[in-house]
Amino acid sequence: MAAAQLVEYVAKSLADNPDGVSVEVEEDGDAIVLRLIVDEDDMGRVIGRNGSIAKALRSLLKVISNRTGENYVLEIG
Repeated sequence: MAAAQLVEYVAKSLADNPDGVSVEVEEDGDAIVLRLIVDEDDMGRVIGRNGSIAKALRSLLKVISNRTGENYVLEIG
């Protein structure tokens, strides 16, 4: 799944411990939930100041959603 790989790639690029980054994919009704899991120490880096990086990732997922017709939801935890 290209969306999950994109989210994982961006998160690993930002994290100090890229081995602690993973993405779980699950379907929830009509949405595909991407659960981004990062080390607690890297949580601030991945979310960004005032959530700016998280918002940017969600914007990218919205573009992918428009192109593919699938609905993606990003959860960070």
